[in-house]
Amino acid sequence: MTSPRMLEGYRVLDLSQFIAGPVCTSLLAEMGADVIKLEIAPSGDRTRTFGLKPGAPEHRGSTHSSSYFQHNHTKRSIALDMKTTAARELALGMAAKVDVVVENFAPGVMARLGLSYEDIQRVNPTVIMCSISLAGQTGPLSDRPGYDYIGQAYAGVTDLIGEPDRAPAMANFAGGDVSTGVAAAMGIGFALLHRERTGEGQYLDASLVDTYFHMLEYHAPMIAMRGEGFQPTRQGSVNADSPTMGIYPCGDGYVLLCALPHQWQPLAKALGMAGLEDDARFATISARRKYKSELEGVLRGWFASFDTRDAAIAALEAERVPVAPVLSVSEAMRHPHLNARNTVRWIDDPQLGRVAIPGVPVKFSSWPDRTELRSARLGEDNEAVLSELAGLSADDIADLYRSGVLVRDPTLAPQVA
Repeated sequence: MTSPRMLEGYRVLDLSQFIAGPVCTSLLAEMGADVIKLEIAPSGDRTRTFGLKPGAPEHRGSTHSSSYFQHNHTKRSIALDMKTTAARELALGMAAKVDVVVENFAPGVMARLGLSYEDIQRVNPTVIMCSISLAGQTGPLSDRPGYDYIGQAYAGVTDLIGEPDRAPAMANFAGGDVSTGVAAAMGIGFALLHRERTGEGQYLDASLVDTYFHMLEYHAPMIAMRGEGFQPTRQGSVNADSPTMGIYPCGDGYVLLCALPHQWQPLAKALGMAGLEDDARFATISARRKYKSELEGVLRGWFASFDTRDAAIAALEAERVPVAPVLSVSEAMRHPHLNARNTVRWIDDPQLGRVAIPGVPVKFSSWPDRTELRSARLGEDNEAVLSELAGLSADDIADLYRSGVLVRDPTLAPQVA
């Protein structure tokens, strides 16, 4: 491609760590923005110690890791000791020369660093700043620390997960973190468009609680209309109202069946049982709800009759009944569909070796997902960034290293004698 990527020419100062903020800025980087990740010395983003690290002896002590790579590739890294006045002044100076600032510290921390929206707006009136937190910058919960599971619990989502007769369960992935990062990137894109039209910057406030509550597709209006006495129940592996939506053991694995009420006739035909399509117990939605235990028994027996889940799936798909194998993550990573679309991207990293990461969740016709990716080691771009954004000379930068304001990955070649 010879034309600029969608966000090429925009510069982002990324003061985030862990998952939500880095997901946001990694999407901006994928779209072509120059993302400068400002990491807090001495150790940088905490995900540098998560996941797998390079195993070769020459990489021992490296700040590279699989988790950091996934969420921070295509960014430059500068590492400053933000406890020092000099580092805070440098950060504010850099913020004056960027289009977007993203941070996910606890509310109040940026103000204490002299990097609040008001502080940055004074030196950069058209800046777009996005803060990502557990519960937002305002409201009774705004000062609470927390991570994905905490946001999930406050939004009422955790109570919906698990078996109906057991305690709620936690989803074993950071869905709220990732979705909040995607929502924040969306908001920044909208804000950049608004600035192009009006010349105005603005402040964006994204939170995990807000994102998780937004995921409730029908529960809020239902409760509001029926009254607080009505509470949705945990479904477990089979829908409480309709066993035609559920997970069933089948031969060598599990199958997820998702036949909506209007698909009863094709489902009954696929099951191939004489008289089932005309069985009065299952002829209507209300009848199937009344005799749900009997219908669930029919379905369990049918699935149990197959030696493989693929054979059951083939019988259902022949009648266009929505169904899927319940894949493990490793099975999903090997699935030809996910690989054909670069949903799973395989990257050859010089230190980590062959590694898989998710692709961009939206496919662009003009810009396919990148597969030639790398992530910077801690402070790898100190010199370039401080020269470009702060106008510092080599001697100035050397002084910052000597004073401990500036740090870098110990496996990189030393910059100061």
